Amino acid sequence: MGNSGSAVKVCTDHQGGINWLSLSPDGQRLLTGSEDGTARLWSTADSQCHGHFQGHESYITFCHLENEAAFTCSADHTIRKWDVVTGQCLAIYRGHTSIVNRILVAKDYLFSGSYDRTARCWSVDKEKQIQEFRGHRNCVLTLAHYSSRDVLEEEEEEEEEEEKVSRDLLVTGSTDCTVKVWWVSSGRCYQTLLGHTGAVLCLILDAPNRELFSGSTDYTIRTWNIVTGEQLKVFKEHQGSVICLELVNRHLYSGSADRTVKCWFVDTGERIQTYKAHKHSVSTLKYHAGILFTGSGDACARAFNSRSGVLQKIFRGHKFIINCIQIHNELLYTASHDGTLRVWDIRGICKRNKRRPKKERSVQGRSSQKGSLARLFNNKVGCMIQQENGEHEAVELM
Repeated sequence: MGNSGSAVKVCTDHQGGINWLSLSPDGQRLLTGSEDGTARLWSTADSQCHGHFQGHESYITFCHLENEAAFTCSADHTIRKWDVVTGQCLAIYRGHTSIVNRILVAKDYLFSGSYDRTARCWSVDKEKQIQEFRGHRNCVLTLAHYSSRDVLEEEEEEEEEEEKVSRDLLVTGSTDCTVKVWWVSSGRCYQTLLGHTGAVLCLILDAPNRELFSGSTDYTIRTWNIVTGEQLKVFKEHQGSVICLELVNRHLYSGSADRTVKCWFVDTGERIQTYKAHKHSVSTLKYHAGILFTGSGDACARAFNSRSGVLQKIFRGHKFIINCIQIHNELLYTASHDGTLRVWDIRGICKRNKRRPKKERSVQGRSSQKGSLARLFNNKVGCMIQQENGEHEAVELM
């Protein structure tokens, strides 16, 4: 058993569960989006609340933080942009006809996915819808974005004359069991990836290697060639829905409703480690400095040695599912459906792991090219389900 840790700070300002936690690129701020319909801005320097964004007419499902602007989406069918200094609402993006559960900001684009079965692209600055992506038969749950410049050779690009004005592509995962790849400029579907038999809950994109990873309620993770649409591998050992993914140096970490995280070597498909000890679903995970941090439906966060699988610490204090975690300056931030944001000191764990062999450090060092991608695909909104044995377990809806 790992040692138990207590939070160095507990932030209780929200009046409802926190559904998502976003860290700004410069690491100076955190943004929380809540069931109370508001978002709050926090300083990583003192963990104090420095902004309160009010205006949504229903709960916030997801949020995204840039250095100068914050974005929130809601069950009120809208997306809002906020000034992080003044707290002023700068834009309201209207058009979806149901809950907006995911947003993604890339370049000058704002992408959104909704229960109305569509994804949409908006101009960040002009408060204007640029494109609608229609073709899924059910909810759009997760998004990824890349440029064809990152994955296509010059001769392959020549074949796509229609799309040469814009080479951006959007990837969407849906409860209709499919993943679709779309040209942003035209809204045309470039690929439909077929194989899953359950809802697609999470995506991880490795553009330099032309690979996409998808996790599903069918208990599998699938790897796809993002250019050809070919299914490359199927990872089948989980015994429950695959809720979250993290990719670090060709090692894929998958968190599941089966109460475990598994580590896979992508090149061979081999499962090389299983991280146990969770009492409920694994709702979120993040790799940092040789340590795998997890958040669970059992209201605990945990730290595992990523190489050995040994549980090093349990972070107790939350009362309900942990929906999201972030790490900055050797502090762990956990956001929970109990409405609190908790801050934990992880310097001791990080210091111990720095003594590990060079091989472990090199894994993390070569992951920098993909480090910012994983945080886009982890949002989950919690609920309780009753199992056959009568027990109640916290799980993820999206």
